[in-house]
Amino acid sequence: MQNKGFVKVFSVLLTLVCLFYLSFSFVTRYYSSKAAEYAAGDPAKESQFIDSLSTQKVWLGYTLKQCREMEISLGLDLKGGMNVVLELNVADVLRSLSNKNTDENFNKALDLAYARQNTSQKDFIDLFAEEYKKLDPGARLSAIFSTFELKDRITPQSTDAQVISVIREELKSAIDNSFNVLRTRIDRFGVVSPNIQRLETAGRILVELPGVKEPERVRKLLQGSANLEFWETYDLPEIYQQLIAADNVLAKLDLSKLDAAAAAEVPVADSALVATDSTAAVTEEVAEVADSASVDTLLAKIEQKQPDTQSSQSMEEFAKQHPLFALLQINQYNGQLAGGPVVGVAHVKDMAKIDEYLNMKQVKDVLPRNLSLKWGVKAIDEKEQFFQLYAIKVTNRDGSPALGGDVVTDARDDFNQQPGRAESEVSMTMNAEGAKAWARLTKENIGKSVAIILDDMVYSAPRVNDEITGGRSSITGDFTPEEAKDLANVLKSGKMAASVQIVQEDVVGPSLGQEAITAGIISFAIALVLLMFYMCAVYGLIPGMIANGALVINIFFTMGILASFQAVLTLSGIAGMVLTLGMAVDANVLIYERTKEELRAGKNLKKSLDDGYKNAFSAIFDSNLTTIITGIVLFYFGTGPIRGFATTLIIGLIASFITAVFLTRIVYEGLIAKEKIKDLPFTTSFTKDLLVNPTVNFLGKRKVGYLLPVILIALGAVSMATIGLNNGIDFTGGRNYIVKFDQPVKTDHVREMLSSQLDGAVSVIMIGNEYQVRISTNYKIADSNPNIDREIESRLFEGLKPILKEGTTVDQFVEDNIQSSQKVGPSMADDIKNSAYLAVLFAMICMAAYILLRFRDVAFSVGAFASVAMTTFSIIACYTLLWKLMPFSMEVDQTFIAAILTIIGYSINDTVVVFDRIRETIGLYPKRDRYQVINDALNSTLSRTLNTTLTTFVVVLCIFILGGDTIRSFTFAIAIGIILGTYSTLFVATPIAYEIQKKSLAKKAAKESAK
Repeated sequence: MQNKGFVKVFSVLLTLVCLFYLSFSFVTRYYSSKAAEYAAGDPAKESQFIDSLSTQKVWLGYTLKQCREMEISLGLDLKGGMNVVLELNVADVLRSLSNKNTDENFNKALDLAYARQNTSQKDFIDLFAEEYKKLDPGARLSAIFSTFELKDRITPQSTDAQVISVIREELKSAIDNSFNVLRTRIDRFGVVSPNIQRLETAGRILVELPGVKEPERVRKLLQGSANLEFWETYDLPEIYQQLIAADNVLAKLDLSKLDAAAAAEVPVADSALVATDSTAAVTEEVAEVADSASVDTLLAKIEQKQPDTQSSQSMEEFAKQHPLFALLQINQYNGQLAGGPVVGVAHVKDMAKIDEYLNMKQVKDVLPRNLSLKWGVKAIDEKEQFFQLYAIKVTNRDGSPALGGDVVTDARDDFNQQPGRAESEVSMTMNAEGAKAWARLTKENIGKSVAIILDDMVYSAPRVNDEITGGRSSITGDFTPEEAKDLANVLKSGKMAASVQIVQEDVVGPSLGQEAITAGIISFAIALVLLMFYMCAVYGLIPGMIANGALVINIFFTMGILASFQAVLTLSGIAGMVLTLGMAVDANVLIYERTKEELRAGKNLKKSLDDGYKNAFSAIFDSNLTTIITGIVLFYFGTGPIRGFATTLIIGLIASFITAVFLTRIVYEGLIAKEKIKDLPFTTSFTKDLLVNPTVNFLGKRKVGYLLPVILIALGAVSMATIGLNNGIDFTGGRNYIVKFDQPVKTDHVREMLSSQLDGAVSVIMIGNEYQVRISTNYKIADSNPNIDREIESRLFEGLKPILKEGTTVDQFVEDNIQSSQKVGPSMADDIKNSAYLAVLFAMICMAAYILLRFRDVAFSVGAFASVAMTTFSIIACYTLLWKLMPFSMEVDQTFIAAILTIIGYSINDTVVVFDRIRETIGLYPKRDRYQVINDALNSTLSRTLNTTLTTFVVVLCIFILGGDTIRSFTFAIAIGIILGTYSTLFVATPIAYEIQKKSLAKKAAKESAK
């Protein structure tokens, strides 16, 4: 083999890379097990243990947090959690850019564009421009958008194209702002390894939150509007004496009893009343602030960090005397209070307790009424453990901020270069109204700070040096370029009053995720064992074990490459890996079958292997490449789990090509060179005489071969017209809930119980066993009210209450009985459906184009396209005929389309092998009768065709039986497709290619005879 040295070096390097990236998963698993052991079942302790180590270097210079980012994460369908697609309301952005223009045609065009968006492939801005022109053909968009804020970019003379260009830029800015706001909110939510990314569709953002158990809280968090505000502040010395008074109040209270009451779930209002009654005297006692001597003493004591509190006992004593200051380190320098609004610094684990203390009525009574204490958004240390607390002054009677963020028209980060120093800065521009208010606010606060707050968190508190007029400001400070960019984005978020809404949602409970993990591992293990046994049984122990070794290395490479991409392993990804195993065997089968032919021709083992690898190479290359093309189409058009499946499939096929074609050959050459093997028949006693020189007349049976799929498709067409397909919510929009009961239930009974609650828009099927059902409904799916999800959960609870455990509350029902939920909005469903149709059509065209390019014969291209189309329509026919008869869900959704695309790749894979043999035979015997050439090619590849079909079918059967209900419809489609795809290769693709070639040869012969 040429380039053997390169292959060895490449394999070693790839192995080292895979080991490196896979090592992070082992490291994180080790620390997760230590955390579980330490916590002894307490999730809070487990999280605390992980957080305490998150910034420590634990492996090869990487911190535990970085290791967790580098590991192969489990997807939501395996780990449990929440997957949400959010859509920015583009109409809101355009209204904001127009300064809330009341023009009738403008607002009507927005409404019409919103209505068309569900059925059009164009983006919202193009739709709006079209509708606006229809309503008023002579109108110019500049008349709407030449506002004061955009006067530098849009003038009354600007063309519509120029206006649309500016609008697109502003929309991108709005999406970026929403993205940054969501990212910060999610970071505060405390989710491990969240994923947030912009989607290709304008205005959509994907958020994945593994392990989330509070979906209602997440919905409110993600859909809440971002409120940018400017607030006046207190300097610490102005409120320090009141803080001492608050600390004294807490010291006089019996906090241990309050904590015990809280733990016992005593209502907060009741416990607060009890405390007020028992401590009225205490409040009066500390209302008079301590004198300056006691203040200085306390400052010194805090600054020294209590040298007399080295023991845990003395620390506990200090905490009893100063509960607040034991948690909050006051901002001071050299024993003196620091200026500015920063009250102090606290550890992240103490922030909730400090908030609890500060919100107690007794504490509020001694603090200034117009004081609001808010945390900074970012930690101040490298380990991200400590946060600052700011003193905010409420100056308006209604509690509103000194200035709202909607007055900001632009903000940009910059780098200010001055003699002797350089610093990052943020420039901010306000509208005319804001400029006046900002001038007044800065004039009244010279020498003090103004806090910039978003989502109730302080992003910055710059000091005011002079009155700022004209609405243009520059904020400088000790922040990095990245922090300057973030602050600029925060300021820009105030100018876009754009809401976001959830258009797709999946919630998977941890118990369902654990079932998926178990099902995936079992199906993978059994499929691997069966494949290994099959290869040994068909080709002998040594060839079988070498092929099996290639399979194991293939798995290792696939996992390692997935890890290097920081990919997320989903159940569909495991299915893709298992399917890849079945398809990877095809390369070994091709090589072994060609080697057997060479051995039968009388060649020795070494020569037979050399020729076997050489002759099988083109078929392996073409078949793998066609399937990879299908995977690319899947990845481009798919979302979420489909992309995971496509990624795994592509990587697995590339890895199988490396292992089967190159590494196994190196092993054989090494064994032959060392004379470890001298004679290998590549058969066993069971397969010695199996399919040796078959003589089936496939072309003679081509008319019957055409007839069977035509009948199936015709029956499917009739069924489609009468029964139709069972479209899933991916295509129709709606909600799915998997609900588990503690007693057997009947689907008809559940449907009747929920019919009145959901206006009859409900269907129920059994999932897994008689204790679990899936409830589907499109009730109020178009309603964007943020409380609608809670309403539907309540309706489900009310309807199902008679068959739930006695005493179950609605919250317990949502937490314990609802195992997973899924939501797809109407606009998202239309997009998914359109993308699915395009994906299938594009994949079929790609396959035909590749065959034409590779074989340079239109007969092969037409035959391949006809075969793929026949297979696709036959699978659809099977689904419309069988979905009411099968005991499992046969929905047409994203996963079904993924199965169709997979079968397109598989069917072409099989067809390419036959076409490659035909091309090879024609090259060797150009004068031989074409009928005989094609029949011989079909017969000579028959053993390979049946072996590959059987191995892949067995693998898919394992996934179908053991892989769980969530992918059963997917694997059923692939199983049918394997059989139909093989049939189409033998009786559709090749015969049609023959028919076209026969006519072409006849025309050519007629021309020659005419000469």
